[in-house]
Order: sequence, then structure tokens, then C-alpha cells
Amino acid sequence: MSVAELHPWKEPPATIVFVGGGPRTVGLLERFAASAPDLLDGRDVEIHVVDPYPVGGGRIWRREQSRLLWMNSMTSDVTIFTDESVECDGPIVPGPDLATWVAGEGAVILEKAGIEQPGPMDFPPRLVQAEYLAWVWERVVRDLPATVTTHRERAVELTADQRVVLESGREIAAAAVILALGYLDRLPTASESAWAAQAADAGLTYIPPGYTADVDLDGLWPKSPVIVRGFGQAFIDLMVLLTEGRGGWYDECGGLLTYHPSGDEPVLYVGSRRGVPYHAKLGYTVAGTKPVPTRYLTAEALGDGLLDFDRDVAPLIDKELAYAHYKQLFTAHPERVVGSWTEFENALDEWTPGFEAVAASAVPDPADRFVRSEIDRPLAGRSFEDGAGFERFMTGLIEGDLVRRADPAYSADLAVFNALLSIYSVLSRAITEGQLSDEDRVRKVETEWHGFFSFVASGPPPRRLEELLALHRAGIVRFAGPDLDVAIDNDHFVAKSPGVAREIQARAFVEARLPRPDVLATTDPLLRGLLDSGALAADELFAADGTSLGGGQLKADSRSRAIRADGSTHEALFLLGPSVSGSAGSSGFSRPHFNGPGFRQNDAVARDLLKLLAPTVRKEERHAS
Repeated sequence: MSVAELHPWKEPPATIVFVGGGPRTVGLLERFAASAPDLLDGRDVEIHVVDPYPVGGGRIWRREQSRLLWMNSMTSDVTIFTDESVECDGPIVPGPDLATWVAGEGAVILEKAGIEQPGPMDFPPRLVQAEYLAWVWERVVRDLPATVTTHRERAVELTADQRVVLESGREIAAAAVILALGYLDRLPTASESAWAAQAADAGLTYIPPGYTADVDLDGLWPKSPVIVRGFGQAFIDLMVLLTEGRGGWYDECGGLLTYHPSGDEPVLYVGSRRGVPYHAKLGYTVAGTKPVPTRYLTAEALGDGLLDFDRDVAPLIDKELAYAHYKQLFTAHPERVVGSWTEFENALDEWTPGFEAVAASAVPDPADRFVRSEIDRPLAGRSFEDGAGFERFMTGLIEGDLVRRADPAYSADLAVFNALLSIYSVLSRAITEGQLSDEDRVRKVETEWHGFFSFVASGPPPRRLEELLALHRAGIVRFAGPDLDVAIDNDHFVAKSPGVAREIQARAFVEARLPRPDVLATTDPLLRGLLDSGALAADELFAADGTSLGGGQLKADSRSRAIRADGSTHEALFLLGPSVSGSAGSSGFSRPHFNGPGFRQNDAVARDLLKLLAPTVRKEERHAS
């Protein structure tokens, strides 16, 4: 007899399909398991996770990558579990953050994998995170009141009647589907295609934007000059893979790091819009210093209508960051200020054009002042008559950054870092609620603001900048300057910076950055099919003058449910991750005790899923009550 004949009152199992098996899916299923006893009412559930990469780490955090690549977060700053700080409806089920896991159960796992155990203040190899996420996945599977099946292949289609079609031809009929695809590969832009065609015609090597760990670097020849545009995380990964990754090594004597070349390294001429590397991550913590609710940039201050970023938002951001900086300076380092915090706070609240003069009077040392424009563009207005003079200046700038980012005497920098996190949360809400135009969202938030945030808050571990200086001393890395312009001239690339009187020639050019998200240009067959059919909608962005800004992100409502091209909402298709408008916590994990927005979103979606799958009788009871 069938289950239905034995238990005529029992509904058949509900099937859920997750497309994407990275940390976002793992975190969502942890929340699903937490709330299932309250909401699922005993219904059987079958969960399928589809991803060509191993579930847990997914593509970015997979085990199969270089041991030389590091996280840019300290071990103590990473968790995938909720804690008492997370404001959500589901129950909190504590679990170890990365540092606790490394010191406990993870110690044996890392030893077996041949990975050195990092300390809580270390920036661990990405392989440590890969092992942590694999362990979390196994724990989540044990806790789930469901059968779980993984499929190491791609999903290529989602039919109108909610069947997920895999590359192998298998079809899975689903009651609900969650697309958590992470960072998407995309077609090259017209500019990138033109670069590739011109470079091929001239016999040159051109590497377009991409995830550095997946890029083929064989065309970058030993001892040959390479022009690199981009000075963030993608460049740091590139630097590591082309130096230590090719057999070079470091030693330290008298506090000075020395690089010993293998002879297989190219010579990297690196520049960018700013012309300087991202600030090193802070190498200290200060008790009691943590993200706090915003004071000026609040939902109440922004109101409900359409905002002009430069007029309505940017001044509030400047006030917010200045407030965080100066409050910490006045309270933690009163010997470096003149006057009382109360008087200065009043001047901040008023924020008149004379505020900079007030700050100069109250804060004698310019190094203790906060001027966002100067922090954002440290080379603005400077020019250098030769490359050697510029490189000496750059060396001093990076050395100064390393000293400052290691010294809690400059804890105002930590306060600014925490304020940036709080500001991002408010901006995400304004975007989700449609308060910014397409042009402001793309140009002001996703480009300018996110660039500033990354420059200040998402830089490399300090050790990486020490290595950068060692590579510069060894002649492997050279500094090319700000606003780097690159062109092809006959049989070579030519790079020039308006601030540096020097021309650089090379037969290889690398765009060291991730491509801008554009789901309309995605190569993923599942998404392309859903967009073409109208089952999904995506931003098609235009400036006020009608200029195309390209594609943007997938559209979802405030509950992460997919929005179709006709504006209707799909009740059983959920969208999460960096390619979704308004999706929070794209990385899938957060800092402990931070009330991470991704955790709150995971909890809400998990509970919606459970209510969707609950037995019909239970749903009717809930509706009646």
C-alpha cells in the first residue's frame, strides 16, 4: 500500500530546490531547521541543492584553490550562526564562530587537511573558511527535519510548472525554489570585447575583469612588464599568485620583510582610479567599540519619497562618519582635542559651511581630522615630475597606513569602519524601497559609495601591504599612478597617469577587478531563460538623459519573492544574493554579535518557506485564527 493509502490524512512530501550551494544556502537552511518544529507541523520535506561546486563553500569558498589566498577578515570576525544580537522571529540556535571552531572541533580537521591553525586575530587562508563551511553544512544537514540530496551539476531551466531541469536532463518538481546563485559570470561588455579583439590582432595578452582565482595567468611571462589596473582585493590575489605562487618566498630580518624572487615573476605596474592600494584592515580591537544605529542617516530623515543622492543622502553620510570619528577621538583620546565634546557635537549637529574651521580649531593635528574627500582621493591635486619621485611618495604613504592601522591610538578609524557598516544597512533599505533613481543607485551608490566603502573597510590584511612593499623593493611591483589610462599603440599597451610624468609600455594588460553585476548579461542559462520568458524581471537602467547604464539586478519584493516582468509576484520562487536588488548580506556570513542583515533576511525567508509548505489543515487553522 502507498503512504497515501496508509495515511489518507497525511500530505505527500514537499520538495524544495536550492539552486546554489554556497554559504547563503547553508545559512538559510540553518534558519529553516531552527523554525521547523514550530511551523512545519510534521510534514515531510525533501530538499535538493544544485551546484557544480561542493555544497558549503560553493564556488568562492571551495577547497580546490590556492593555499596562498587569504580572507580579508580576521578569524574572530566570521560566523554563519545567529547569536543573541540577531533580531528575528525564529529561535536563536548558537553555533561556533570561525575562531571558536578553529580552536575546537576545527583543530583536528585543519590538521588532517595540512592547514596551519590560525589565531583569532589572524587573517586565515580561504581554505580555513572552506573547511568551516563544509563542517557547518554537515551540522545543518543533521539538524534538518528533511531528506537532503545534492546534485554536483548546473540547473539549466525552471519550467512554468516549477520543475527544475538539470544539465543531466533530470527534472525535479518543486513546491518552492530558491535561487542563491552568488556572483554570476557575465558576457563581456562592448568595451571588453573591443579590447580583446584589438589585443588579439596585435598579439598582446589582455585579461578582462574576473574572479582572480579562476583566471588563466599563463600569458603573463616571467620578467616581462604587465600593466595592472585595479588596486583592491583582485590585485592582491593577482600579486600573490604571480609571486609566491610562482616559487618566490619571503623572510624577515630586523623587522624588514625581504622577497626572494624565483625568476618566474613578471613586473607589475599597478595603478587605478585612486592610484593607491586599499587601506589595510585594522589590526586591533577596542572594547566597547561596535556598530551602533545611525544618528543622522535614518529612515525618518530620508522620509518616503524619491531622494536625490547628492542633495539628500551624501551630506547625512558625511555627518554620520564625522560624528563617529570625532566622538571616538574626543572620548578615547581627549589629550589630542581642544574644548568639550558637547560643544563640538553641537557644531556637528548644525553642520554649517564653517564646520571645517571648527574642526581645525578643536583638533590641532591634521592627522586627527576627518575629511571624507581627502580620505577618498589621497593623491588628488598632487603631481610628480618622474616615476621615481612618485614611487618614493607611495612607499611612504603605504608605510604610514600600516603604522596607523595597527595603532589603537587611532581608534577613530575603527569607529568610522563601524559607522560604514551601519550606513550600508540604511542605504540598502532605501534602495529596496525604491527611493533612489537608477542613475543614483548605479553611479552614486554602487560605484562611488561602494568604492569608498571598499577602499576604507574592505582592504587587505596588513601583511599583504608589507609584502607589496617588499615586492616593490625587489623590483617586482611598480606604482603607475592615479586615473590610469591605458591604450594600444601598435604592438604594445601604453599606460599613463595625469599625475605622474611617465609612460609605461607592456605587452600584457590585466583589469584586476570583479565585473560590475549585470544580470541582463549573465551567461547562466537558467537565469537567461527566466528573463527571456518574463518569469523574472531585472533592472534595465538609464540615466536621466536616456543614456543606458546597462543591466542591474533581479527584482524581488521585500520578502525576497521573485517579481515577474509583468510586475506580479511569484509566491514560491525566492531570490537571494548579490545579483538581487536589496538582498542583504551577500557573503552569507557576518561578524559575531553584529545583528547581520543577511541573518535577518535568511530567517524571514526560512519562515515564509515553512509556512508555504505547512500542511493544508494547519494553514487553514492559522488563517482562521
